[in-house]
Amino acid sequence: MRRNQIVALGLAALGLAAVAGCQQSEPPAAPPPEPSAPIAETAPVTATYVCDSGLTVAVAYPDPQSAQVTYRDRTYALRGAPAASGARYSDAEVEWRSLTRDGVEQATLSRLVAEDAPIVLERCSRPAPGASLVVPPPADAAAGDQAPAAAAPPCRGPQLKLSAEGGDAGAGNRVSILGVQNIGAAACSLTGYPIVTLQDAQGGPIGAVRAEQSLGSYFRQGEIPGPVELAPQAKAFFDIAWNVVPDESQGQKTCPSAARIRITAPGDTSPVALAQAFTPCGGRIRVSPFRPLAEAEPAA
Repeated sequence: MRRNQIVALGLAALGLAAVAGCQQSEPPAAPPPEPSAPIAETAPVTATYVCDSGLTVAVAYPDPQSAQVTYRDRTYALRGAPAASGARYSDAEVEWRSLTRDGVEQATLSRLVAEDAPIVLERCSRPAPGASLVVPPPADAAAGDQAPAAAAPPCRGPQLKLSAEGGDAGAGNRVSILGVQNIGAAACSLTGYPIVTLQDAQGGPIGAVRAEQSLGSYFRQGEIPGPVELAPQAKAFFDIAWNVVPDESQGQKTCPSAARIRITAPGDTSPVALAQAFTPCGGRIRVSPFRPLAEAEPAA
């Protein structure tokens, strides 16, 4: 009997040792992962540019040496780069350049295939920050006894209508005067230049023709653009000018056929279109700023 008890105690001790051995063979629990550093949030958008294609580019400038450029739902974090004029930001994929001239900030977004030969994706613009133009008071306003009237808000696409208002031709040059009518119920204003794009008969953009902004109108060169206030049903005007002679120095034998003019008001994204067939040569058209008069005849 005593021998059986000794054997039982021995077996129990062996069982406890086996359990302890199994417990020690389990690997220790892994420590919790360290929290990753938070990703910096995108800075607030400080500028929105309207492009010739009708799309927009939103840009945030967190500091003088960086830009966050959002285009087609993708944001590029760019760093400042040397530029002969204006500002330039880039990474290994894209480049953003901007230059302010005549109260308008013009910019291009390009894809960097090669550093010396970028491919332009978009040409965009917006009113230059801080640009201000002085508008003289009406001639019949009493001096010193009236508070200045509040400025009308900028015009938007849904309240505008585009129309042809005449033009001129000579020596291979053509000019078309276009009217922009406020068909809304409230006054609005247009300042600076329209964003102009051309479309072909199928409605596609004509990328081979760029729109260049020029001071004044076709008949009055060098005039600084100013705000034009439009009462309901009133019109503002601007010119587009082009050449109809192919640029043979660039190997051009035929010129693109435009079927429609599309404009976007400064700071807006809703285009207004007008059917107009013409053939601009030389890869460009010249666009004047808005003005309050049609000026169908040259100034005397």
